[in-house]
Amino acid sequence: MPKIQFRNRNGQLLVGNLELPAGGDWQATALFAHCFTCTRNIKAARNITRALARAGFAVFRFDFTGLGESEGDFADTSFSSNLDDLEDAARWLEQELAAPQLLVGHSLGGTAILAVTERLASVRAVATIGSPAHPEHVLKQFDDHVETIEQQGSAEVQLAGRPFRIRKDFIEDARSHPMSERMRKLRRALLILHSPVDNIVSIDNAQAIYEAALHPKSFISLDDADHLLSNDSDSNYVGDVLSSWAHRFLHLEARAAVDSARIRGRTDDQFLCSMQLGSHTLIADEPESMGGRNLGPDPYQQLAGSLGACTVMTLNMYARHKGLAVDRVSCDVSHQRMHAKDCADCDSDTGYISELSRSITIEGELDEAERQRMLEIADRCPVHPFFAEPGHEQPSSSAAQHGAPLHAGAAEL
Repeated sequence: MPKIQFRNRNGQLLVGNLELPAGGDWQATALFAHCFTCTRNIKAARNITRALARAGFAVFRFDFTGLGESEGDFADTSFSSNLDDLEDAARWLEQELAAPQLLVGHSLGGTAILAVTERLASVRAVATIGSPAHPEHVLKQFDDHVETIEQQGSAEVQLAGRPFRIRKDFIEDARSHPMSERMRKLRRALLILHSPVDNIVSIDNAQAIYEAALHPKSFISLDDADHLLSNDSDSNYVGDVLSSWAHRFLHLEARAAVDSARIRGRTDDQFLCSMQLGSHTLIADEPESMGGRNLGPDPYQQLAGSLGACTVMTLNMYARHKGLAVDRVSCDVSHQRMHAKDCADCDSDTGYISELSRSITIEGELDEAERQRMLEIADRCPVHPFFAEPGHEQPSSSAAQHGAPLHAGAAEL
């Protein structure tokens, strides 16, 4: 994931990261704006942008002026300067890849993308996450100091356990943006994600944004998530929802279906690679114990998944065709490596062979003959022959019903 540096209109060096799909084959570009006083590396921002990248987006996230690794003094910034930074980041993205089609903002970053969209003709979809309906909402985070700031010109306040100097012009600027009018003029697809138990930005803000904006607009409740999406499950969910939603409204072209698989990976991504399987995009990786980041199944897991999926599909198809009383079929596939010296028929006495073992569960009312026939059909799965050594007998199996496992013998690779 390359680190990016670019200069804003004031000559300050801002720092960001460009999240790319494995293999670098992106379909659309997106710009992410982080929350107030946060940085681009907050866990939620990383998880969301990586989920978008896995879905085919090139996503740029950066530190606003005076935050994280970016130059400048936070005390000199305002809501308006954040809008300028966003526009400058969008221009950089346009020069390097393509102008952003999707804008995503978290907390005040979401309010900022609602305000900056009118400057960016390329944007076709906008999403906010736990965002205030108006920038002045952020003033509630230092309510006790507002009077002092207005009287003395500035004051140091504690935000998220860190000191920040807030100036009077920051307050005046936050109050000066007519957001309701901007949201009515948005004219882009809008997705609002908000938690009903957000104790930093109440869900009333989501309602205000929704009522002010015109269609197409959608709202998704984030259940019990906190404001910063501290749990990985919440931020990963947001990323997955965003990906599906954005694909619909950006009208991205479906990738042409092909019979072969195309696998691509960048050297800098270690083991991570993208797998173009027909019109579907998947990823593969290695576990952390093997030097990977565990962002996707490893090749052995994908082999096991291929055998299991084909087995379940074949048995369910057979049950439908024969009208059998089968409710559901499950297949657990385990993989293990065996040293070649333990194999009497192996040509070499060094190295390893791989073994896949199936455990099939058929839920339903079947008699003995039907169970045996289902067992035979399991070995007729079209993928099954690829897992048998040439010249070896097909694996044997034993049958079961009523939820008990039907075990299929090992297939050597």
